[in-house]
Amino acid sequence: MAYDGLFTKKMVESLQNLVSGRIHKINQPENDTIIMVVRQNRKNHQLLLSIHPSFSRLQITDKKYDNPFNPPMFARVFRKHLEGGFIENIRQVGNDRRVEIDIKSKDEIGDTMHRTIILEIMGKHSNLILVDENRKIIEGFKHLTPNTNQYRTVMPGFEYEAPPSQNKLNPYEISGQEALKYIDFNAGKISKQLLNSFEGFSPLITNEIVSRRQFMTQDTLPEAYDEVMAETTLTPTPVFHKNHETGKEDFYFMKLNQFYDDVVEYDSLNDLLDRYYDARGERERVKQRANDLVRFVQQQLQKQQNKLSKLIDEYESAKDKETQQLYGELITANIYRIKQGDESVTALNYYTGEEVNIPLNPTKSPSVNAQYYYKQYNRLKTREHELDHQIQLTKENIDYFSNIEQQLEHITVDDIDDIRDELADQGFMKQRKNTKKKKNAQIQLQTYRSSDGDTILVGKNNKQNDYLTNKKAQKSHIWFHTKDIPGSHVVILNDSPSDETIKEAAMLAGYFSKAGNSGQIPVDYTEIRNVHKPSGAKPGFVTYDNQKTLYATPDYDKIQQNHVSLYKSNPWDRLRH
Repeated sequence: MAYDGLFTKKMVESLQNLVSGRIHKINQPENDTIIMVVRQNRKNHQLLLSIHPSFSRLQITDKKYDNPFNPPMFARVFRKHLEGGFIENIRQVGNDRRVEIDIKSKDEIGDTMHRTIILEIMGKHSNLILVDENRKIIEGFKHLTPNTNQYRTVMPGFEYEAPPSQNKLNPYEISGQEALKYIDFNAGKISKQLLNSFEGFSPLITNEIVSRRQFMTQDTLPEAYDEVMAETTLTPTPVFHKNHETGKEDFYFMKLNQFYDDVVEYDSLNDLLDRYYDARGERERVKQRANDLVRFVQQQLQKQQNKLSKLIDEYESAKDKETQQLYGELITANIYRIKQGDESVTALNYYTGEEVNIPLNPTKSPSVNAQYYYKQYNRLKTREHELDHQIQLTKENIDYFSNIEQQLEHITVDDIDDIRDELADQGFMKQRKNTKKKKNAQIQLQTYRSSDGDTILVGKNNKQNDYLTNKKAQKSHIWFHTKDIPGSHVVILNDSPSDETIKEAAMLAGYFSKAGNSGQIPVDYTEIRNVHKPSGAKPGFVTYDNQKTLYATPDYDKIQQNHVSLYKSNPWDRLRH
Protein backbone atom coordinates (compact mmCIF):
# COMPACT_ATOMS: atom_id res chain seq x y z
CA MET A 1 0.00 0.00 0.00
CA ALA A 2 1.52 3.33 -1.08
CA TYR A 3 -0.52 5.31 1.49
CA ASP A 4 1.95 4.50 4.27
CA GLY A 5 3.06 6.44 7.35
CA LEU A 6 5.45 8.60 5.34
CA PHE A 7 2.71 9.49 2.87
CA THR A 8 0.38 10.24 5.79
CA LYS A 9 2.98 12.63 7.20
CA LYS A 10 3.16 14.54 3.92
CA MET A 11 -0.62 14.64 3.65
CA VAL A 12 -0.99 16.01 7.20
CA GLU A 13 1.61 18.67 6.41
CA SER A 14 -0.33 19.68 3.30
CA LEU A 15 -3.57 19.98 5.31
CA GLN A 16 -2.19 22.49 7.81
CA ASN A 17 -3.76 25.30 5.77
CA LEU A 18 -7.14 24.05 7.03
CA VAL A 19 -6.24 24.84 10.64
CA SER A 20 -8.54 27.61 11.96
CA GLY A 21 -11.00 26.79 9.16
CA ARG A 22 -14.70 26.50 9.97
CA ILE A 23 -16.59 23.26 9.37
CA HIS A 24 -19.46 24.41 7.21
CA LYS A 25 -21.14 21.13 6.32
CA ILE A 26 -20.77 17.36 6.93
CA ASN A 27 -22.06 14.66 4.58
CA GLN A 28 -21.75 10.89 4.31
CA PRO A 29 -22.10 10.18 0.56
CA GLU A 30 -20.97 6.57 0.89
CA ASN A 31 -21.22 4.04 3.66
CA ASP A 32 -17.55 4.36 4.60
CA THR A 33 -16.80 7.96 3.64
CA ILE A 34 -17.29 11.28 5.45
CA ILE A 35 -16.94 14.61 3.65
CA MET A 36 -16.38 17.72 5.78
CA VAL A 37 -16.71 21.02 3.92
CA VAL A 38 -14.20 23.37 5.57
CA ARG A 39 -14.44 27.10 4.92
CA GLN A 40 -10.97 28.66 4.93
CA ASN A 41 -9.63 31.79 3.23
CA ARG A 42 -13.03 32.47 1.65
CA LYS A 43 -12.97 29.13 -0.11
CA ASN A 44 -14.66 25.76 0.55
CA HIS A 45 -12.44 22.68 0.84
CA GLN A 46 -13.85 19.14 0.85
CA LEU A 47 -11.95 17.13 3.45
CA LEU A 48 -12.48 13.43 2.77
CA LEU A 49 -12.08 10.80 5.48
CA SER A 50 -12.47 7.26 4.16
CA ILE A 51 -12.28 3.92 5.98
CA HIS A 52 -12.94 1.81 2.88
CA PRO A 53 -11.12 -1.57 3.24
CA SER A 54 -9.07 -0.87 0.09
CA PHE A 55 -9.32 2.91 -0.33
CA SER A 56 -8.93 4.22 3.26
CA ARG A 57 -7.31 7.67 3.23
CA LEU A 58 -7.39 11.35 4.22
CA GLN A 59 -7.30 14.07 1.58
CA ILE A 60 -8.91 17.14 0.10
CA THR A 61 -11.00 16.14 -2.88
CA ASP A 62 -12.45 18.03 -5.83
CA LYS A 63 -14.75 15.17 -6.77
CA LYS A 64 -18.48 15.83 -6.52
CA TYR A 65 -20.42 13.28 -4.50
CA ASP A 66 -24.15 12.61 -4.42
CA ASN A 67 -25.44 12.77 -0.87
CA PRO A 68 -28.34 10.64 0.41
CA PHE A 69 -31.61 12.42 1.15
CA ASN A 70 -31.69 10.94 4.65
CA PRO A 71 -28.22 11.14 6.24
CA PRO A 72 -27.04 8.04 8.15
CA MET A 73 -26.94 8.15 11.93
CA PHE A 74 -23.14 8.41 12.01
CA ALA A 75 -23.28 11.59 9.90
CA ARG A 76 -25.95 13.05 12.18
CA VAL A 77 -23.71 12.54 15.21
CA PHE A 78 -20.84 14.27 13.44
CA ARG A 79 -23.11 17.15 12.45
CA LYS A 80 -24.40 17.58 15.98
CA HIS A 81 -20.93 17.83 17.52
CA LEU A 82 -18.84 19.35 14.74
CA GLU A 83 -20.81 21.56 12.34
CA GLY A 84 -19.97 25.21 12.93
CA GLY A 85 -16.80 24.27 14.79
CA PHE A 86 -13.25 25.39 14.02
CA ILE A 87 -10.29 23.11 13.34
CA GLU A 88 -7.60 23.72 15.95
CA ASN A 89 -5.07 21.09 15.00
CA ILE A 90 -4.38 18.29 12.49
CA ARG A 91 -1.65 15.93 13.62
CA GLN A 92 -0.20 12.53 12.88
CA VAL A 93 0.39 10.12 15.77
CA GLY A 94 4.07 9.19 15.58
CA ASN A 95 4.77 8.04 12.04
CA ASP A 96 1.74 5.76 11.98
CA ARG A 97 -1.30 5.96 9.74
CA ARG A 98 -3.33 7.54 12.52
CA VAL A 99 -4.49 11.13 12.27
CA GLU A 100 -6.23 13.22 14.91
CA ILE A 101 -8.18 16.41 14.16
CA ASP A 102 -9.01 18.69 17.12
CA ILE A 103 -12.15 20.78 16.76
CA LYS A 104 -13.57 23.54 18.98
CA SER A 105 -17.30 24.14 18.73
CA LYS A 106 -20.28 25.15 20.84
CA ASP A 107 -23.14 23.08 22.17
CA GLU A 108 -26.88 23.92 22.15
CA ILE A 109 -26.62 26.41 25.02
CA GLY A 110 -23.49 28.11 23.68
CA ASP A 111 -20.86 26.49 25.89
CA THR A 112 -17.50 25.71 24.30
CA MET A 113 -16.73 22.05 23.74
CA HIS A 114 -13.70 20.26 22.36
CA ARG A 115 -13.92 17.22 20.15
CA THR A 116 -11.32 15.09 18.38
CA ILE A 117 -11.77 13.04 15.23
CA ILE A 118 -9.47 10.00 15.16
CA LEU A 119 -8.90 8.40 11.74
CA GLU A 120 -7.21 5.00 11.85
CA ILE A 121 -6.03 3.93 8.40
CA MET A 122 -5.52 0.19 8.81
CA GLY A 123 -6.93 -1.49 5.69
CA LYS A 124 -9.97 -3.63 6.54
CA HIS A 125 -9.57 -2.63 10.21
CA SER A 126 -9.79 1.11 9.46
CA ASN A 127 -12.03 3.13 11.76
CA LEU A 128 -13.31 6.66 12.33
CA ILE A 129 -13.91 7.64 15.95
CA LEU A 130 -15.19 10.81 17.64
CA VAL A 131 -14.04 11.48 21.23
CA ASP A 132 -14.57 14.30 23.74
CA GLU A 133 -11.99 16.34 25.61
CA ASN A 134 -11.53 13.47 28.10
CA ARG A 135 -10.87 10.97 25.28
CA LYS A 136 -14.18 9.25 25.92
CA ILE A 137 -15.79 7.81 22.80
CA ILE A 138 -18.88 9.64 21.57
CA GLU A 139 -19.30 7.44 18.49
CA GLY A 140 -17.25 5.09 16.36
CA PHE A 141 -18.01 3.99 12.84
CA LYS A 142 -17.12 0.39 13.69
CA HIS A 143 -18.10 -0.77 17.14
CA LEU A 144 -15.74 -3.25 18.81
CA THR A 145 -17.14 -5.05 21.82
CA PRO A 146 -15.16 -7.10 24.34
CA ASN A 147 -16.67 -10.19 22.75
CA THR A 148 -15.41 -9.32 19.28
CA ASN A 149 -12.03 -7.75 20.15
CA GLN A 150 -9.78 -8.76 23.01
CA TYR A 151 -7.42 -5.79 22.73
CA ARG A 152 -9.76 -2.81 23.04
CA THR A 153 -13.39 -1.70 23.10
CA VAL A 154 -14.76 0.91 20.73
CA MET A 155 -18.23 1.78 22.05
CA PRO A 156 -19.87 5.06 23.10
CA GLY A 157 -18.97 5.88 26.70
CA PHE A 158 -15.73 3.90 26.79
CA GLU A 159 -12.35 5.60 27.01
CA TYR A 160 -10.48 5.57 23.71
CA GLU A 161 -7.60 3.12 23.48
CA ALA A 162 -5.15 3.19 20.60
CA PRO A 163 -4.69 0.06 18.49
CA PRO A 164 -2.15 -2.41 19.90
CA SER A 165 1.40 -1.09 19.58
CA GLN A 166 3.83 -2.96 17.39
CA ASN A 167 6.77 -1.37 19.20
CA LYS A 168 8.27 -0.05 16.01
CA LEU A 169 10.70 2.88 15.81
CA ASN A 170 9.96 6.27 14.26
CA PRO A 171 12.36 6.43 11.27
CA TYR A 172 12.61 10.23 11.58
CA GLU A 173 14.12 9.81 15.05
CA ILE A 174 16.72 7.21 13.98
CA SER A 175 19.79 7.82 11.84
CA GLY A 176 21.13 5.33 9.33
CA GLN A 177 24.01 4.44 11.61
CA GLU A 178 21.63 3.81 14.51
CA ALA A 179 19.42 1.68 12.26
CA LEU A 180 22.23 -0.87 12.01
CA LYS A 181 21.41 -2.03 15.55
CA TYR A 182 18.12 -3.45 14.34
CA ILE A 183 19.38 -5.26 11.22
CA ASP A 184 20.82 -8.78 11.16
CA PHE A 185 22.81 -9.07 7.93
CA ASN A 186 23.19 -12.82 8.39
CA ALA A 187 19.40 -13.26 8.33
CA GLY A 188 19.06 -11.63 4.89
CA LYS A 189 15.86 -10.02 3.57
CA ILE A 190 17.00 -6.54 4.63
CA SER A 191 13.88 -4.97 3.12
CA LYS A 192 11.59 -7.07 5.31
CA GLN A 193 13.69 -6.37 8.42
CA LEU A 194 13.35 -2.63 7.81
CA LEU A 195 9.61 -3.07 7.35
CA ASN A 196 9.29 -4.92 10.66
CA SER A 197 11.48 -2.47 12.58
CA PHE A 198 10.31 1.01 11.56
CA GLU A 199 6.91 2.62 11.97
CA GLY A 200 5.10 3.80 8.85
CA PHE A 201 7.33 2.02 6.36
CA SER A 202 5.73 0.23 3.42
CA PRO A 203 7.38 -2.37 1.13
CA LEU A 204 7.61 0.41 -1.45
CA ILE A 205 9.98 2.55 0.64
CA THR A 206 12.00 -0.34 2.10
CA ASN A 207 12.59 -1.73 -1.40
CA GLU A 208 13.71 1.74 -2.43
CA ILE A 209 16.28 1.90 0.37
CA VAL A 210 17.67 -1.52 -0.53
CA SER A 211 17.76 -0.71 -4.25
CA ARG A 212 19.84 2.45 -3.73
CA ARG A 213 23.00 0.37 -3.38
CA GLN A 214 24.13 -2.73 -5.23
CA PHE A 215 24.83 -4.58 -1.98
CA MET A 216 23.59 -3.98 1.55
CA THR A 217 26.49 -3.85 4.01
CA GLN A 218 27.19 -2.06 7.27
CA ASP A 219 28.62 0.78 5.19
CA THR A 220 26.03 1.03 2.40
CA LEU A 221 22.82 0.56 4.42
CA PRO A 222 23.25 3.73 6.55
CA GLU A 223 24.09 5.70 3.41
CA ALA A 224 21.00 4.47 1.53
CA TYR A 225 18.77 4.92 4.59
CA ASP A 226 19.86 8.53 5.24
CA GLU A 227 19.67 9.33 1.53
CA VAL A 228 16.06 8.17 1.16
CA MET A 229 14.90 9.65 4.48
CA ALA A 230 16.43 13.02 3.51
CA GLU A 231 14.47 12.98 0.25
CA THR A 232 11.22 12.33 2.15
CA THR A 233 11.62 15.72 3.86
CA LEU A 234 11.73 17.65 0.58
CA THR A 235 8.78 19.30 -1.17
CA PRO A 236 6.46 16.54 -2.44
CA THR A 237 6.59 15.51 -6.09
CA PRO A 238 3.44 13.35 -6.44
CA VAL A 239 3.99 10.58 -8.99
CA PHE A 240 2.06 7.63 -10.35
CA HIS A 241 3.64 4.59 -11.97
CA LYS A 242 2.16 1.60 -13.76
CA ASN A 243 4.11 -1.34 -15.06
CA HIS A 244 2.13 -2.37 -18.14
CA GLU A 245 3.80 -5.77 -18.31
CA THR A 246 2.81 -6.84 -14.80
CA GLY A 247 -0.16 -4.51 -14.32
CA LYS A 248 1.26 -3.36 -10.96
CA GLU A 249 0.40 0.19 -9.95
CA ASP A 250 2.10 2.44 -7.38
CA PHE A 251 1.88 6.07 -6.33
CA TYR A 252 4.01 8.09 -3.92
CA PHE A 253 4.82 11.63 -2.83
CA MET A 254 8.33 11.56 -4.30
CA LYS A 255 10.19 10.09 -7.23
CA LEU A 256 11.63 6.64 -6.60
CA ASN A 257 14.48 5.01 -8.48
CA GLN A 258 12.47 1.82 -8.84
CA PHE A 259 10.00 3.76 -11.02
CA TYR A 260 12.04 3.60 -14.17
CA ASP A 261 9.30 4.06 -16.78
CA ASP A 262 5.68 5.16 -17.32
CA VAL A 263 5.78 7.79 -14.55
CA VAL A 264 3.09 10.49 -14.44
CA GLU A 265 3.60 13.57 -12.22
CA TYR A 266 0.76 15.50 -10.58
CA ASP A 267 0.49 18.99 -9.17
CA SER A 268 -0.56 17.95 -5.67
CA LEU A 269 -1.06 14.92 -3.45
CA ASN A 270 -4.82 15.54 -3.54
CA ASP A 271 -4.93 15.60 -7.33
CA LEU A 272 -2.93 12.36 -7.44
CA LEU A 273 -5.28 10.60 -5.00
CA ASP A 274 -8.40 11.88 -6.77
CA ARG A 275 -7.15 10.44 -10.05
CA TYR A 276 -5.99 7.17 -8.57
CA TYR A 277 -8.90 6.35 -6.29
CA ASP A 278 -11.53 7.59 -8.72
CA ALA A 279 -10.21 5.09 -11.26
CA ARG A 280 -9.92 2.36 -8.61
CA GLY A 281 -13.45 3.08 -7.46
CA GLU A 282 -14.68 2.96 -11.04
CA ARG A 283 -13.05 -0.41 -11.59
CA GLU A 284 -14.51 -1.67 -8.32
CA ARG A 285 -18.01 -0.57 -9.36
CA VAL A 286 -17.54 -2.12 -12.80
CA LYS A 287 -16.31 -5.36 -11.22
CA GLN A 288 -19.31 -5.54 -8.91
CA ARG A 289 -21.90 -4.75 -11.57
CA ALA A 290 -20.33 -6.66 -14.44
CA ASN A 291 -19.03 -9.71 -12.58
CA ASP A 292 -21.98 -11.88 -13.62
CA LEU A 293 -21.76 -10.51 -17.17
CA VAL A 294 -18.07 -11.42 -17.47
CA ARG A 295 -18.80 -14.91 -16.14
CA PHE A 296 -21.73 -15.34 -18.56
CA VAL A 297 -19.64 -14.30 -21.59
CA GLN A 298 -16.80 -16.64 -20.60
CA GLN A 299 -19.25 -19.53 -20.14
CA GLN A 300 -20.87 -18.86 -23.51
CA LEU A 301 -17.49 -18.66 -25.19
CA GLN A 302 -16.45 -22.00 -23.69
CA LYS A 303 -19.81 -23.51 -24.65
CA GLN A 304 -19.48 -22.40 -28.27
CA GLN A 305 -15.90 -23.69 -28.48
CA ASN A 306 -16.97 -27.11 -27.16
CA LYS A 307 -19.87 -27.14 -29.60
CA LEU A 308 -17.54 -26.35 -32.51
CA SER A 309 -15.28 -29.26 -31.60
CA LYS A 310 -18.21 -31.69 -31.60
CA LEU A 311 -19.60 -30.30 -34.86
CA ILE A 312 -16.25 -30.71 -36.59
CA ASP A 313 -16.04 -34.34 -35.43
CA GLU A 314 -19.53 -35.01 -36.79
CA TYR A 315 -18.67 -33.22 -40.02
CA GLU A 316 -15.64 -35.45 -40.50
CA SER A 317 -17.77 -38.56 -40.00
CA ALA A 318 -20.32 -37.25 -42.52
CA LYS A 319 -17.62 -37.30 -45.20
CA ASP A 320 -18.19 -41.07 -45.34
CA LYS A 321 -21.18 -40.36 -47.61
CA GLU A 322 -19.16 -41.06 -50.76
CA THR A 323 -18.43 -44.60 -49.49
CA GLN A 324 -22.16 -45.15 -48.91
CA GLN A 325 -22.94 -44.06 -52.49
CA LEU A 326 -20.19 -46.34 -53.86
CA TYR A 327 -21.59 -49.31 -51.94
CA GLY A 328 -25.04 -48.65 -53.39
CA GLU A 329 -23.66 -48.46 -56.94
CA LEU A 330 -21.56 -51.61 -56.60
CA ILE A 331 -24.48 -53.62 -55.15
CA THR A 332 -26.66 -52.48 -58.06
CA ALA A 333 -23.95 -53.40 -60.57
CA ASN A 334 -23.47 -56.85 -59.02
CA ILE A 335 -27.06 -57.55 -58.01
CA TYR A 336 -27.16 -60.71 -60.19
CA ARG A 337 -24.42 -62.24 -58.00
CA ILE A 338 -26.09 -61.50 -54.68
CA LYS A 339 -28.61 -63.70 -52.96
CA GLN A 340 -30.84 -62.86 -50.04
CA GLY A 341 -29.11 -64.27 -46.97
CA ASP A 342 -25.61 -63.19 -47.99
CA GLU A 343 -23.86 -61.25 -45.20
CA SER A 344 -21.40 -59.53 -47.55
CA VAL A 345 -20.26 -59.29 -51.13
CA THR A 346 -16.86 -58.63 -52.67
CA ALA A 347 -17.01 -56.41 -55.74
CA LEU A 348 -14.54 -54.66 -58.00
CA ASN A 349 -14.38 -50.88 -57.46
CA TYR A 350 -14.33 -49.74 -61.08
CA TYR A 351 -13.05 -46.28 -59.99
CA THR A 352 -9.83 -47.60 -58.45
CA GLY A 353 -9.55 -51.18 -59.74
CA GLU A 354 -9.44 -52.52 -56.18
CA GLU A 355 -11.77 -55.08 -54.66
CA VAL A 356 -14.19 -53.85 -51.95
CA ASN A 357 -15.95 -55.93 -49.31
CA ILE A 358 -19.48 -54.59 -48.76
CA PRO A 359 -21.49 -55.56 -45.62
CA LEU A 360 -25.08 -56.74 -46.33
CA ASN A 361 -28.18 -57.27 -44.26
CA PRO A 362 -28.96 -60.97 -44.84
CA THR A 363 -32.66 -60.48 -44.02
CA LYS A 364 -33.05 -57.96 -46.82
CA SER A 365 -33.03 -58.42 -50.58
CA PRO A 366 -30.11 -57.11 -52.69
CA SER A 367 -32.17 -54.19 -54.01
CA VAL A 368 -33.22 -53.17 -50.48
CA ASN A 369 -29.56 -53.28 -49.41
CA ALA A 370 -28.67 -51.00 -52.33
CA GLN A 371 -31.50 -48.61 -51.42
CA TYR A 372 -30.25 -48.54 -47.82
CA TYR A 373 -26.81 -47.30 -48.90
CA TYR A 374 -28.35 -44.70 -51.22
CA LYS A 375 -30.49 -43.43 -48.34
CA GLN A 376 -27.44 -43.32 -46.10
CA TYR A 377 -25.66 -41.26 -48.76
CA ASN A 378 -28.54 -38.76 -49.05
CA ARG A 379 -28.88 -38.53 -45.25
CA LEU A 380 -25.17 -37.83 -44.77
CA LYS A 381 -25.17 -35.35 -47.65
CA THR A 382 -28.00 -33.39 -46.03
CA ARG A 383 -26.32 -33.65 -42.62
CA GLU A 384 -23.00 -32.47 -44.02
CA HIS A 385 -24.70 -29.39 -45.49
CA GLU A 386 -26.45 -28.63 -42.18
CA LEU A 387 -23.27 -29.24 -40.18
CA ASP A 388 -21.37 -26.86 -42.44
CA HIS A 389 -24.02 -24.23 -41.74
CA GLN A 390 -23.90 -24.86 -37.98
CA ILE A 391 -20.10 -24.70 -37.96
CA GLN A 392 -20.20 -21.30 -39.63
CA LEU A 393 -22.79 -20.03 -37.14
CA THR A 394 -20.77 -21.37 -34.22
CA LYS A 395 -17.60 -19.73 -35.51
CA GLU A 396 -19.50 -16.46 -35.80
CA ASN A 397 -20.71 -16.85 -32.20
CA ILE A 398 -17.15 -17.55 -31.02
CA ASP A 399 -15.92 -14.41 -32.80
CA TYR A 400 -18.84 -12.48 -31.33
CA PHE A 401 -18.23 -13.56 -27.72
CA SER A 402 -14.46 -13.12 -28.13
CA ASN A 403 -15.20 -9.55 -29.19
CA ILE A 404 -17.51 -9.01 -26.20
CA GLU A 405 -14.86 -10.47 -23.90
CA GLN A 406 -12.32 -8.01 -25.26
CA GLN A 407 -14.76 -5.12 -24.78
CA LEU A 408 -15.28 -6.05 -21.14
CA GLU A 409 -11.59 -5.32 -20.50
CA HIS A 410 -12.23 -1.61 -21.21
CA ILE A 411 -15.81 -1.33 -20.00
CA THR A 412 -17.22 1.52 -17.89
CA VAL A 413 -20.29 1.47 -15.67
CA ASP A 414 -22.20 3.32 -18.40
CA ASP A 415 -21.42 0.58 -20.95
CA ILE A 416 -22.62 -2.40 -18.91
CA ASP A 417 -26.33 -2.00 -19.66
CA ASP A 418 -25.62 -1.51 -23.38
CA ILE A 419 -23.87 -4.88 -23.55
CA ARG A 420 -26.59 -6.59 -21.50
CA ASP A 421 -29.29 -5.21 -23.83
CA GLU A 422 -27.29 -6.26 -26.88
CA LEU A 423 -26.94 -9.85 -25.62
CA ALA A 424 -30.66 -9.91 -24.89
CA ASP A 425 -31.48 -8.61 -28.39
CA GLN A 426 -29.32 -11.40 -29.84
CA GLY A 427 -31.24 -13.99 -27.81
CA PHE A 428 -28.35 -15.01 -25.56
CA MET A 429 -29.79 -13.49 -22.38
CA LYS A 430 -33.27 -12.82 -21.07
CA GLN A 431 -34.54 -9.29 -21.58
CA ARG A 432 -34.34 -7.33 -18.37
CA LYS A 433 -37.65 -6.46 -16.76
CA ASN A 434 -38.80 -2.90 -16.08
CA THR A 435 -36.17 -1.36 -18.32
CA LYS A 436 -36.92 1.32 -20.87
CA LYS A 437 -34.47 1.90 -23.66
CA LYS A 438 -33.68 5.55 -24.10
CA LYS A 439 -34.54 6.70 -27.58
CA ASN A 440 -31.95 8.83 -29.30
CA ALA A 441 -29.59 8.36 -26.35
CA GLN A 442 -26.32 10.14 -27.02
CA ILE A 443 -23.45 7.80 -27.82
CA GLN A 444 -20.14 8.97 -26.41
CA LEU A 445 -17.03 7.68 -28.15
CA GLN A 446 -13.54 7.39 -26.70
CA THR A 447 -11.79 10.46 -28.10
CA TYR A 448 -8.09 11.11 -28.76
CA ARG A 449 -6.11 13.90 -30.35
CA SER A 450 -3.16 12.94 -32.52
CA SER A 451 0.20 14.70 -32.41
CA ASP A 452 -0.87 16.59 -35.56
CA GLY A 453 -4.16 17.70 -33.99
CA ASP A 454 -6.46 15.23 -35.77
CA THR A 455 -9.38 13.69 -33.89
CA ILE A 456 -9.28 9.90 -33.49
CA LEU A 457 -12.43 8.12 -32.30
CA VAL A 458 -12.60 4.65 -30.73
CA GLY A 459 -15.69 2.48 -30.25
CA LYS A 460 -15.56 0.46 -27.04
CA ASN A 461 -18.59 -1.76 -27.60
CA ASN A 462 -20.55 -3.01 -30.59
CA LYS A 463 -23.15 -0.27 -30.32
CA GLN A 464 -20.41 2.35 -30.46
CA ASN A 465 -18.56 0.48 -33.23
CA ASP A 466 -21.67 0.37 -35.44
CA TYR A 467 -22.42 4.03 -34.79
CA LEU A 468 -18.85 5.13 -35.46
CA THR A 469 -18.37 3.13 -38.66
CA ASN A 470 -21.84 3.35 -40.20
CA LYS A 471 -23.09 6.78 -39.10
CA LYS A 472 -20.47 9.05 -37.56
CA ALA A 473 -17.60 8.57 -40.02
CA GLN A 474 -17.61 9.81 -43.63
CA LYS A 475 -16.81 7.64 -46.65
CA SER A 476 -13.36 9.19 -47.05
CA HIS A 477 -12.27 8.79 -43.42
CA ILE A 478 -9.64 6.16 -42.53
CA TRP A 479 -10.86 3.12 -40.59
CA PHE A 480 -8.65 0.79 -38.49
CA HIS A 481 -9.06 -2.69 -37.00
CA THR A 482 -6.69 -5.39 -35.83
CA LYS A 483 -6.12 -8.12 -38.42
CA ASP A 484 -7.98 -11.34 -37.48
CA ILE A 485 -8.05 -10.25 -33.81
CA PRO A 486 -11.15 -9.07 -31.86
CA GLY A 487 -10.91 -5.35 -31.25
CA SER A 488 -12.44 -1.90 -31.46
CA HIS A 489 -13.20 0.15 -34.54
CA VAL A 490 -10.96 3.21 -34.81
CA VAL A 491 -11.49 6.13 -37.21
CA ILE A 492 -9.44 9.24 -38.03
CA LEU A 493 -11.72 12.18 -38.80
CA ASN A 494 -9.50 13.42 -41.59
CA ASP A 495 -9.44 12.56 -45.29
CA SER A 496 -5.65 12.90 -45.56
CA PRO A 497 -3.98 12.17 -42.22
CA SER A 498 -0.22 12.23 -41.83
CA ASP A 499 1.84 9.07 -41.45
CA GLU A 500 2.34 9.89 -37.77
CA THR A 501 -1.42 10.14 -37.18
CA ILE A 502 -1.94 6.82 -38.98
CA LYS A 503 0.65 5.20 -36.72
CA GLU A 504 -1.02 6.61 -33.62
CA ALA A 505 -4.47 5.42 -34.75
CA ALA A 506 -3.05 1.95 -35.47
CA MET A 507 -1.51 1.98 -32.00
CA LEU A 508 -4.95 2.68 -30.50
CA ALA A 509 -6.54 -0.09 -32.58
CA GLY A 510 -3.87 -2.50 -31.37
CA TYR A 511 -4.27 -1.43 -27.77
CA PHE A 512 -8.08 -1.73 -27.73
CA SER A 513 -7.91 -5.31 -28.94
CA LYS A 514 -7.47 -8.81 -27.61
CA ALA A 515 -3.73 -8.43 -28.21
CA GLY A 516 -3.54 -5.10 -26.37
CA ASN A 517 -0.59 -6.08 -24.19
CA SER A 518 1.47 -7.46 -27.07
CA GLY A 519 3.94 -5.85 -29.43
CA GLN A 520 3.96 -5.69 -33.23
CA ILE A 521 0.19 -6.10 -33.51
CA PRO A 522 -1.04 -6.36 -37.14
CA VAL A 523 -3.57 -3.61 -37.89
CA ASP A 524 -5.53 -3.25 -41.15
CA TYR A 525 -6.66 0.18 -42.34
CA THR A 526 -8.74 1.35 -45.27
CA GLU A 527 -11.26 4.04 -46.19
CA ILE A 528 -14.75 3.80 -44.72
CA ARG A 529 -16.15 3.35 -48.26
CA ASN A 530 -14.45 -0.08 -48.31
CA VAL A 531 -16.06 -1.21 -45.04
CA HIS A 532 -19.39 -3.04 -45.34
CA LYS A 533 -21.84 -4.53 -42.87
CA PRO A 534 -23.42 -7.73 -44.28
CA SER A 535 -27.17 -8.04 -44.08
CA GLY A 536 -28.20 -9.81 -40.88
CA ALA A 537 -24.69 -9.67 -39.41
CA LYS A 538 -24.23 -9.45 -35.65
CA PRO A 539 -23.57 -6.04 -34.05
CA GLY A 540 -20.06 -4.77 -34.65
CA PHE A 541 -19.33 -7.23 -37.49
CA VAL A 542 -18.12 -5.83 -40.82
CA THR A 543 -16.19 -6.91 -43.88
CA TYR A 544 -13.65 -4.75 -45.69
CA ASP A 545 -11.30 -4.74 -48.67
CA ASN A 546 -8.53 -2.68 -50.30
CA GLN A 547 -6.80 -2.57 -46.94
CA LYS A 548 -3.20 -1.99 -46.00
CA THR A 549 -1.52 -3.56 -42.97
CA LEU A 550 1.01 -2.13 -40.56
CA TYR A 551 2.37 -3.38 -37.24
CA ALA A 552 1.86 -1.32 -34.09
CA THR A 553 3.18 -1.53 -30.54
CA PRO A 554 1.17 0.51 -28.00
CA ASP A 555 3.10 3.47 -26.57
CA TYR A 556 1.30 4.08 -23.28
CA ASP A 557 2.84 7.50 -22.61
CA LYS A 558 1.77 8.81 -26.01
CA ILE A 559 -1.72 7.35 -25.61
CA GLN A 560 -2.09 9.06 -22.24
CA GLN A 561 -0.98 12.38 -23.71
CA ASN A 562 -3.43 12.08 -26.62
CA HIS A 563 -6.40 11.10 -24.44
CA VAL A 564 -9.19 13.72 -24.46
CA SER A 565 -12.14 11.40 -23.94
CA LEU A 566 -15.55 12.69 -22.94
CA TYR A 567 -15.67 10.01 -20.28
CA LYS A 568 -14.60 10.90 -16.74
CA SER A 569 -11.82 8.42 -16.70
CA ASN A 570 -8.32 7.79 -15.53
CA PRO A 571 -5.59 8.44 -18.14
CA TRP A 572 -3.22 5.72 -17.03
CA ASP A 573 -5.47 2.74 -16.45
CA ARG A 574 -4.87 0.93 -19.71
CA LEU A 575 -5.62 4.32 -21.28
CA ARG A 576 -8.92 4.66 -19.57
CA HIS A 577 -8.39 2.07 -16.96
